Amino acid sequence: MRLRSTSNNEPFHEITVSTKEDVDAALVRARAAQKEWAKVPIAERARIVRGAVDRLVEHRAEVISDIREDTGKTRAEAMMVEIIAACDAINHWSACAVRDLSDEYRKTHAFMRPLKKLLMHYRPLGVVGVITPWNGPFALAVNPTVQALLAGNAVLLKPSEVAPRSGDWAVRILHEAGVPEDLLQVLHGDGETGAALVNAGVQKISFTGSVATGKKIAMACAEQLIPCTLELGGKDAMIVCADADLERAANGAVFNSIFNTGHVCMGVERIYVVESVADEFERLVEEKVRAVRYAGSHSDEVSEIGSLFWDRQLPIIESHVEDARKKGAEIAVGGESDTSSGLFYKPTLIRNADHTMDVMRKETFGPIVSIMRVKDEDEAIRLANDSEYGLSGSVWTSDDQKGIAIAKQMETGSVQINDASISYGVLEAPFGGMKDSGLGQVNGKGALRSYTFQQPIIIDRWKRKTEQHWYPHTDKTAEELDQMVKYVYGTWMKKLPFMRK
Repeated sequence: MRLRSTSNNEPFHEITVSTKEDVDAALVRARAAQKEWAKVPIAERARIVRGAVDRLVEHRAEVISDIREDTGKTRAEAMMVEIIAACDAINHWSACAVRDLSDEYRKTHAFMRPLKKLLMHYRPLGVVGVITPWNGPFALAVNPTVQALLAGNAVLLKPSEVAPRSGDWAVRILHEAGVPEDLLQVLHGDGETGAALVNAGVQKISFTGSVATGKKIAMACAEQLIPCTLELGGKDAMIVCADADLERAANGAVFNSIFNTGHVCMGVERIYVVESVADEFERLVEEKVRAVRYAGSHSDEVSEIGSLFWDRQLPIIESHVEDARKKGAEIAVGGESDTSSGLFYKPTLIRNADHTMDVMRKETFGPIVSIMRVKDEDEAIRLANDSEYGLSGSVWTSDDQKGIAIAKQMETGSVQINDASISYGVLEAPFGGMKDSGLGQVNGKGALRSYTFQQPIIIDRWKRKTEQHWYPHTDKTAEELDQMVKYVYGTWMKKLPFMRK
């Protein structure tokens, strides 16, 4: 496959596509390597993986250069969205590994406590297939890959064909840190390679990408009875309350709608502002959209926004903007593409948007700020929930308790108050979508364990010759069990202080 830069339309790289036979051969090697890796103590696995941060810091200029050529990101965005996020993820999960993956004894309940001990063992699943997208191609490859490796698995990584070298770098820094080559392998190609990986016989699939592809993967995994984690599309709503700090809200609206050229699944895609403050909010937003430095195809000028990452996204963006224009919205700023020597779209502000428009209903994934006025917060909540998506959202208010109350009414995987697009970076928080935005969650306390089979080992404490409920059963057996129910679960027993405790 030949790759062409969206920054200047020039071809810059070729990749060799992995066939089904390549995928099958990689799986055989990965299975053998995983058996040995599972024997490595968790602390040693963490030490090896943690070393990838040193390699990334050392190679960061080269990594950024290739990411930018793959995607068209600005240098600042590549550093922020990719390098810093990846370093943080590697450090965090390496630090959590021993705590979250070591065997642990858990207390058993009630009458089981004096009889049985419970040891939890976290078994690696085996080989995990990781399929990653083009909008955050490096960091979104590193995060699930590191989690799976720390849990004792092998990984077959299939990066997006739009940004393949970012996947190569994710693998390279881990190999240089000491991760065995057969344990972590990269497979290049388009949907055919991805389908071959999903159906190859791995033990789990981690997928980040479109809703349509995610549903196909879910069906394939269901046929094989293997787990999958799907992080899919979003149409994140931003609610601006009457008591919001409008300066901060306007800054947040512009940045979180436009950064990474709008290619952010948890970025702001639609804004609902309460009518009483809408005039001032829109004035501030327009001022700030116009102030975004945009060079377009003039690569010698300073720019805060890069090119679109994928040529197939441009028609979608243009269609949504034109649909809004035809249905009465005001294109206050931008609304134009620049394809003279690259693939660029000007930062755009759409006012007077409503729910008849694609820009408020479908995932646009472009540098568009779309604003709709609402009567009050209740209407904003209703409209925010009127979507097939439910990945993330935000509430902007000076009252945290009010923000929390609104957040709890939003049908979305996560909510941020007075910020947006940050939930994936708070690694302690589970991240995942409701509705069509995904299945399962990544990150959070259960992240590493989600790449294991949680195996309980139950140990008898007393090692007696027999148990009361074992054979032989006599005429008294049922009576004794009845007495047990009466005295252990009966109402009078629950009144005793030690039983309540």
